[in-house]
Amino acid sequence: MVTNDLQLGGLYLLMAVMLVAGALIGRRAPLAKGITSVLAFLVIFGAGFIVFSFRDDLNYVAQRLEAEATGKPVQLAGDVIRVPLAVDGHFWIQAEVNGVPVDFLIDSGATMTTVGRKTAALAGLPISDQRNQLVRTGNGLIRVASGRADTVSVGDIERRNVRMFIADGDELNVLGMNYLTSLTRWSVEGRWLVLEG
Repeated sequence: MVTNDLQLGGLYLLMAVMLVAGALIGRRAPLAKGITSVLAFLVIFGAGFIVFSFRDDLNYVAQRLEAEATGKPVQLAGDVIRVPLAVDGHFWIQAEVNGVPVDFLIDSGATMTTVGRKTAALAGLPISDQRNQLVRTGNGLIRVASGRADTVSVGDIERRNVRMFIADGDELNVLGMNYLTSLTRWSVEGRWLVLEG
């Protein structure tokens, strides 16, 4: 198999050399112009060869550049999502709670996924009447109620029957460890958070 690939590569190279040589012979150009033309053909052929050989990788580079410019996550094949670090130093992602789009801060320090009461109402979450649970956050203690979402989806990664806290006043929605630990893998790689379902 490797021998066939080498033979095929050699055939392509021979065809390129014949193409360049044929063009130069037909023009009968002086030596300096001929060498310049050969180099130009080689550069053009080399650039085309590189673009063709790495077309899949260049597609990923284009997606990454778009994510850096717009701050939107990149969904790779299947259930792997790469989330760029936002300007504020946090990872943000748009998920769907019961089919309703919700912007979440991804917080590995939060035990439970938490949404504000307004988000809970929009997503139709059943909420317990009791708000006697106290939760320690970065901003101090807050009272929360319990609820459950039928589905929480991040791209193609969907979880069902997800327990949540519903905060009274704060509309900051936090995707916590109860969601992250349900994943096959999650990690921070440089300026990217990688989620794998």
